[in-house]
Amino acid sequence: MNKITTGQSSSGFSEKGLRRMRDVLARHVESGKIPGLVALVSRYGETHVEAIGTMRHDGGPPMSRDTIFRMASTSKPVAMAAAMVLLDECRLRLDDPVDPWSPELTDRRVLKRADGPLDDTVPARRPITVRDLLTSTFRARHGYDVAGHSDHERDLRAGAHARSTGADARAG
Repeated sequence: MNKITTGQSSSGFSEKGLRRMRDVLARHVESGKIPGLVALVSRYGETHVEAIGTMRHDGGPPMSRDTIFRMASTSKPVAMAAAMVLLDECRLRLDDPVDPWSPELTDRRVLKRADGPLDDTVPARRPITVRDLLTSTFRARHGYDVAGHSDHERDLRAGAHARSTGADARAG
């Protein structure tokens, strides 16, 4: 364990809370799903770092505060953390439309039918909201979800699943 706590604030962290956090993180490593992790939390000027496990599933060097990680798809959790702070400060609400920050999403049109021609559109029933973005329940552009998976890819996966289970891929 590599634990570093800095800062002057006495209201930052409780030992009990830090133990609970460490226990949760350690269970993820002990489950074998990940070989190790480094977590950093900060509150009221106090910073706490936990390094647990190793760099590879087969062992390797232990995780440390300065372990270098490959970064992929990290903007989503960072953006969500920032949004949660704004929500907590009541500067943003889940049902706020995102149009002021993404004007290209204003007055959008959607297909009448998912399998219809691309020029057969109607105005969207409502604007895209902060909640939609945080829960990934909107389509960024026709044929792709927010993760970049095309409808075709999803349909192929659904069809393969249906063939393996005997289910009808169009049923739901």
